[in-house]
Amino acid sequence: MSPVGRRGGTATTGRPLRGPWAGPLGLHHPGTSLVHRAPAGRKLVALAALGVVLVVLRGPTAATLALGVVLALAALARLPWRRTVRGMLPVLVAAGVLAGYQTWARGWEVGVEAALDVLTLVLAGTLVTATTRADDLLAVVARAARPLRHVGLPPETVALAVGLFLRTVPVVARVVGESRDAARARGLARDPRATVVPAAVRMVAHARTTGDALAARGLAD
Repeated sequence: MSPVGRRGGTATTGRPLRGPWAGPLGLHHPGTSLVHRAPAGRKLVALAALGVVLVVLRGPTAATLALGVVLALAALARLPWRRTVRGMLPVLVAAGVLAGYQTWARGWEVGVEAALDVLTLVLAGTLVTATTRADDLLAVVARAARPLRHVGLPPETVALAVGLFLRTVPVVARVVGESRDAARARGLARDPRATVVPAAVRMVAHARTTGDALAARGLAD
């Protein structure tokens, strides 16, 4: 069996291997930096506070400074830049479109500010998920949801729902990518049905499998 390179390669069948998903939610990247050692609760509070600051402070200067701070923290955490940038590509496109529209409608300063704010928040969220174990994040969510117990909603259920969401996002991205590759191999790259229908069927099967697994553990309700 021929080895596969660390950055990808081909299997014995000659089919190219798809690299790991690296979307805006990020993948956990173990480390010992100050950002990694910070408690998960403080990271989530800081993320929320960052959103408030970006809303309160106006102008491209403040937005640029905020993005610079997040970039510095990402460098401190030694995030894999290639994977991070690849995952941020859709966000960069969306930010560019937003900047163009806001520049046309309200001026270049608003356009730059809006684009930088989006990039800052998404990169900050990526930094949190990349430097925090999923179990720690879900534990914080469960603690924050404790007041919901008084209205009949167990906090463990809330944490489970968040965990399923985080797990499902990369699955959707992988399934859509594989369906697109299969459609391209059949010469149907321009037919959206060749991608959407197989992806939808596979995601329904994934949802049924997940539901069966939850039911087997007594968590169906």
